[in-house]
Amino acid sequence: MTVPPPIIAPSILAADFSRLAEEVRAVEDAADWLHVDVMDNHFVPNLTIGLPVVQSLRAATKLPFDVHLMITDPRRWAPGYADAGAYNVTFHAEACDDPVALAKDLRAAGAKAGLAIDRDTPIEPYLDLLPSFDTLLIMTIKAGFGGQRFIPQLLDKVRTVRRHVDAGHLDLRIEVDGGIAADTIEQAAAAGADAFVAGTAVYGADDPAEAVRRLRGLAERAAPGA
Repeated sequence: MTVPPPIIAPSILAADFSRLAEEVRAVEDAADWLHVDVMDNHFVPNLTIGLPVVQSLRAATKLPFDVHLMITDPRRWAPGYADAGAYNVTFHAEACDDPVALAKDLRAAGAKAGLAIDRDTPIEPYLDLLPSFDTLLIMTIKAGFGGQRFIPQLLDKVRTVRRHVDAGHLDLRIEVDGGIAADTIEQAAAAGADAFVAGTAVYGADDPAEAVRRLRGLAERAAPGA
């Protein structure tokens, strides 16, 4: 099993929205990506931020934006996030009837393309599509709310994808999102995940940057072959 160095992506869903720029800068020297959850109150019941906030934040930090679109009709909206400077734009398989076509659009717009798989969605139908993507985001909770409890059984999907990626020598980040914290990140890393979204575990800490560094250390030690 070959796993690249871990990526830690603090989620601003858990940050103080009244001072987002400051919250982003608090992790700028420690994090690899900044995870931006976009929810539309249709695909998921929650409503968060959208393109104008992403455009404004882009000028406030050099961190690569890892945009997670929990929205209906991503084919319409996703390329706008690439145009706004997002490094990686991830949309949900459940919301798109032609994921490969949208992945091509995102790459053409200059972004990495990510595919997200929600809690109740089996991974097997999407394995053959993975060469078209740069990131596979496996939810370890039900998409739509922050602060949920990690579901360890969902790591079976991570193990399946890791075997598939290694067998096919694919260049694909396997990202996990949901309940990732100091007491769960090692399980996810041992299963083969190599990118980790952490919200409350980072922004609920007294020192968000130190929380990021601690999570990275735990992931590095637990990674297969470490």
